Amino acid sequence: MTEREPFRTQIKVRHYELDTLGHLNHAVYHSYGEVSRLELFEAAGALKGGLTEAKLASVLLESHISFRRELRAGDVVEVTCEAKFGDGKTFRMDSNIYKVDGTLAAEITCTLGLMDLERRKLVDDPRGRFERAGVDISVLSG
Repeated sequence: MTEREPFRTQIKVRHYELDTLGHLNHAVYHSYGEVSRLELFEAAGALKGGLTEAKLASVLLESHISFRRELRAGDVVEVTCEAKFGDGKTFRMDSNIYKVDGTLAAEITCTLGLMDLERRKLVDDPRGRFERAGVDISVLSG
């Protein structure tokens, strides 16, 4: 059995995203991870339809980043993203930011939950709730 490739989003580093040292500002790495998460959620059907009807939405609880290589203006990067479900109310979404030559520039690990928007509480079994809402889990997670 072959391992599934994670979802990928391509982004170009803009001049206005740089810090005083001339490389990508640390906060923008997190933004790139967010872009990839939202693109993946959209591709899996999680941004409208069943989740909206069920009054559920994903919520970011924690984000950790490890910087590996600097990124500079004009660099084009690919940002991967995939969800990993376990037991409990939370799940992980992991992203890697790669330069086009394959060099790993950053690793981002996020903890998320699925929130009941009326109760303002996390729900149990987020994977099951995504599935029942019509989200394509095979796109969201391997």
